[in-house]
Amino acid sequence: MASNSPLLIGVSARIYYPGSQGPLPGVFTKTLHYLEQSVAHWVLSGHAMAVMIPAVTKDSIVLRSDLDLHDYAQALDGLVLQGGNDVAPECYGEQPLHPDWAGDVVRDRYEIELIDAFVKAGKPVFGICRGLQLINVMFGGTLWQDIATQVSGSRAHREIGKYERHFHEVALEPGSRLAALYPGVARAVTNSIHHQAIKALAPGFEVEARCPEDGTVEAIRRVPAGGAPGGFVAAVQWHPEFHEPGSADTFDDSPMLEDFLAECRRVKAAG
Repeated sequence: MASNSPLLIGVSARIYYPGSQGPLPGVFTKTLHYLEQSVAHWVLSGHAMAVMIPAVTKDSIVLRSDLDLHDYAQALDGLVLQGGNDVAPECYGEQPLHPDWAGDVVRDRYEIELIDAFVKAGKPVFGICRGLQLINVMFGGTLWQDIATQVSGSRAHREIGKYERHFHEVALEPGSRLAALYPGVARAVTNSIHHQAIKALAPGFEVEARCPEDGTVEAIRRVPAGGAPGGFVAAVQWHPEFHEPGSADTFDDSPMLEDFLAECRRVKAAG
């Protein structure tokens, strides 16, 4: 492959299950694996190509053993984890406190295997919203199943009906890589569309941003043990793909994307 060829960035699939929105005709009677346009366009805005990686579900015509995610990790230059359903509490040793918080075990298992494949291949991984939560769980952390009912004094982190138009401030942690990408920026406004959050941070990770009002973790990054070189694994709780280009009202996520893609290029060149 030519060194100047565009990066190929894998994106984990969101999964739609038949009947989850009531009886609908046509394609909605089938399980769908899909890539949100906004996520694809965010990756494309960095002059990289977005490639959705399909999952294997219980009604698939292939078996889990037929899908070697390590092949995707070898062929692609990096991985982005989309947002979506809750992470199943069973993944971090709990039971759902409410039926609505049961999450999606099928997607959890698929994405955990996907992250593992890319990490073992030395390829960069970036998580969005649910992606941050799943990365934390995969590496040994836990989650609050519902911020509003479990965290005393918390602010609202989502508002039904507003979706990506709901915002709050985040405070960047001084000395973090994220803060270094935004010199002179201590706080910024981001969208907020989640009701779950990190409870116990996974070992080997550091917090890069918090909500200053209640301390909710808003960004994390894996720290190589003993300062040794290690793979790029980072995530944010907000949705960078919803930032309006050129808008000064909310956090400019482009330096964050450029940093991720620069690491993908470095790893690609080194390989």
